[in-house]
Amino acid sequence: MKTLRHSFMPLLLTGLLASAVAAPSAATARPAEARPAAAPAAATRPAAGDLSTRLAAIPGMRVVKENPAPAGYRSIELRYRQPVDHRHPDRGAFEQRLFLLHRATDRPMVLHTNGYDLDYQDPALRAEPTEVLKSNQISVEQRYFGTSTPHPTDWTKLDIWQAATDHHRIVRALRTLYRAPWISTGGSKGGMATVYHRRFYPHDVAGSVAYSAPDNTGNRDGTAEDRFLERVGSPACRDALTAVQRELLGARRTQTAGRIARSAAAHGDTLHIVGGADRLLEFTTLMLPERFWMAQGEEGCGRIPGRGATGAALYAWFDGVMGLQGYTDLSVSLVTASFYQLGTQLGMSERAAPQLAGLLRHPGIQRIRTLVPRNIAMRFQPAAMPDIDRWVRRHGSELMFVYGGNDPVRAHPFRTGPGSRDTHVYVGPHAGHHMSLDKLTPGDRERATATLRRWAGVDGPTA
Repeated sequence: MKTLRHSFMPLLLTGLLASAVAAPSAATARPAEARPAAAPAAATRPAAGDLSTRLAAIPGMRVVKENPAPAGYRSIELRYRQPVDHRHPDRGAFEQRLFLLHRATDRPMVLHTNGYDLDYQDPALRAEPTEVLKSNQISVEQRYFGTSTPHPTDWTKLDIWQAATDHHRIVRALRTLYRAPWISTGGSKGGMATVYHRRFYPHDVAGSVAYSAPDNTGNRDGTAEDRFLERVGSPACRDALTAVQRELLGARRTQTAGRIARSAAAHGDTLHIVGGADRLLEFTTLMLPERFWMAQGEEGCGRIPGRGATGAALYAWFDGVMGLQGYTDLSVSLVTASFYQLGTQLGMSERAAPQLAGLLRHPGIQRIRTLVPRNIAMRFQPAAMPDIDRWVRRHGSELMFVYGGNDPVRAHPFRTGPGSRDTHVYVGPHAGHHMSLDKLTPGDRERATATLRRWAGVDGPTA
């Protein structure tokens, strides 16, 4: 499951880009708190026992265990008690899982908004800003993912404001120990969570770095993504992808659907949620160009199977790109929260796919309901993402957005506006969804790193 999950998670974003979706508007959300007064930084490294004791003394915080850590760090798993509903904190609670990487209390702290669960993150993993700043780091499991799921599960309490308020309370709780500047960061869906936290609590951190985070506003029909996919890469590579799509839904359709069904059965799993192997084949074939450019890009063009490929070779390549086991009932159930968010706030667009005319059998297959069990009610809220977009352009400050030039999420990037301050957008030429500052041009990398250090109050590298 680990490899499949990692290949699957980026796909959750491929259809997000062209929708208006909703979270509490500025009128209904809890107002952001005033910027806290600067506090003197603690200048000492706590002794081993002292750190755990001080963490455990934070109201609502529980120390679970200590994990192996990189040199110069301590790695501690924590649980923090959160209200299920921050507007009514007396109506139930759950424990949110956290991974702390402690370096020193006088170093900056990086708030790493994971966006998913922490089951597949090494507790010792350092986000890029953590590496650059030689800082502490707190990684947060998103509410309703992994062990951070309330029971019973009230899905109406999974929205971007509730999650942002989780992050706000964590910052406020840990700032009692870590008083140096805070930086927030996340990639893909985690990068989106970083932006949403800043929208509702803009003064919690000194700056934010969001990697590969789409601005989910615009048309729900997906025209921006369609235009992007018509231009990205070379004509030869795009034509090869189209040929594979037509092969999968044409001459190889029955054969490929059979392989999908047999693979699920071999894993002891079923395909009831998606509605069977043929529906899964059509859904993933429609998403194939986006997933290819996100994860493989120009380097993968030469590996696209030609017309003479065997059925086994075609399936192996297709499965390698799409992670087909990630759509079985067991796999989908592990990330239902992601799909619920797409269907209620984040939004999911549909591909026009004129190149597949005459080959599509399942109208509406691209709608997110395909991946959400029918017993979970969803109501799309069309005001949330425009609210985020307006805030970034009119009021956003100390924000950095980093994109790959070939990543389809760039069809809807965050943009600066007349009211934004100290806000930056960088694009790495020819890069895909897994983006880092190292993939920028040397000049942009130097500027981005200098900005990050300025926000954190760090003059230069620290051993």
